[in-house]
Amino acid sequence: MKTSDVKMNFPLQITFRNMKPQAEAELWIRAEAARLGTFYHRIMGCRVAVESPHRHHEVGSPYHLRIDLTVPGGELVIKHEPSLRTRARQVGVAELKKQLEVRTQHKRLHQAIHDAFKAAARRLQDYSRRQRGDVKSREAPALATVCRLFQDQGYGFLAMPDGREIYFHKDSVLNRAFDRLKVGSIVSFAEEQGDKGPQASTVRLVPKQGARRPAGQRVA
Repeated sequence: MKTSDVKMNFPLQITFRNMKPQAEAELWIRAEAARLGTFYHRIMGCRVAVESPHRHHEVGSPYHLRIDLTVPGGELVIKHEPSLRTRARQVGVAELKKQLEVRTQHKRLHQAIHDAFKAAARRLQDYSRRQRGDVKSREAPALATVCRLFQDQGYGFLAMPDGREIYFHKDSVLNRAFDRLKVGSIVSFAEEQGDKGPQASTVRLVPKQGARRPAGQRVA
């Protein structure tokens, strides 16, 4: 089945930041979004943000994409922020420079969109397997304590039962509750692997009544 033959059965919202909307890029996004339905048929909504960083003087400055998928039980957040430093280690600085010189901005945007939706497809497949019981789900959502909070900058850290601290962004907090968080707040969350290591997604503020502080956690 061709991607063009796949029908999209959920609403799609596309936003361009620090750049002009591009009709062809919208077509690419719509085609990729429609294909996600073949990996998981219960998608309820999809929001895509395409951002061009302000570092226009840097050759090869990557595009950043964020895909928010609304699914039964929560949201899946996929961020694609390619690192030129990482890419340089993979192919070598000289080869990377050569590639960036010949690669057009048009092609870089197309590749960024493709890579972001490829990551989204993997997340949906994992989510679908958990729902089918192929992967054991936890009986209760994981709980953690907000141990550090930088509300003016829009992020914070959660104290984990094993002593780790993991990052979360305000956009990962459900129901726009980021401004209601405080150091010591109890939240439920899902841990995922981000570009810079483990991070928390689908962070939900747990009401005080009935909430127990996760064992072994300290609040700084």
